[in-house]
Amino acid sequence: MGTTQLETVPEPKYWHLKTVLTEALDSEFSVGEILPNERDLAARFGVARATLRQALEQLELEGRLQRRRGVGTTVAPPRMGVSVGSEQHAWPGGPHDAWHAVDCRLEVPPAALAEPLVIAADEAVHVVRRSRVSRGQPVASELLYIPAASVPDLSGIDAPSGAARARAVLRELQRMELERQENAVELGSAGADEARELDRLPGAPVLVVTTRYIARGRTAALSVATYRADTCRLTFGDSGGVEIHHGPERQAS
Repeated sequence: MGTTQLETVPEPKYWHLKTVLTEALDSEFSVGEILPNERDLAARFGVARATLRQALEQLELEGRLQRRRGVGTTVAPPRMGVSVGSEQHAWPGGPHDAWHAVDCRLEVPPAALAEPLVIAADEAVHVVRRSRVSRGQPVASELLYIPAASVPDLSGIDAPSGAARARAVLRELQRMELERQENAVELGSAGADEARELDRLPGAPVLVVTTRYIARGRTAALSVATYRADTCRLTFGDSGGVEIHHGPERQAS
């Protein structure tokens, strides 16, 4: 790599450095490659290490870089799209569902969810926990809240918890006819549990997608899915559901 000195520019120096670094990432590095250490990078671009850190932090927020514990700073893969459509709907756990069931337990959901689930404040529901992995890294986690009334024939299932129980609950849920689903998206920050599951630090930015599954005129299930904001972007269309795809053009099946 050659030496590149920054000229005086009216914009903040770290912002101009971010642009220069972006060009270097596009032309000199491949996905997953480890960047040189901060001292070497600061010397190459003729900036203070504090300025370099600001630029690296901005690139991490934009999803161009990833800081991996015990590895260093690496070039991130292209962002994946969280596509929120409106025409086609499907129950979670269907044949084309990319989520992986992790666990299922009977728990009382957060108080804020009692009203949309149409349950008593102290009523326990089936809480299915699922995860989503792409290119070997966790990109999303989900908590799916299912009232007992939506899956009335579970008494014969022996497994009290675990992935097998989760899959059984989802199969039973799919017996109902899905009328529609409603999605809402908001920007949030990762709590301790989400940060651990997504391999991020607490407080890291995330996209929270809440989906209500409507059947028989009521909320049959409610999903709260948390996506890493550094690896995901929102796309809007009529593909339906919440999907992930790689790159700006390719759509997931």
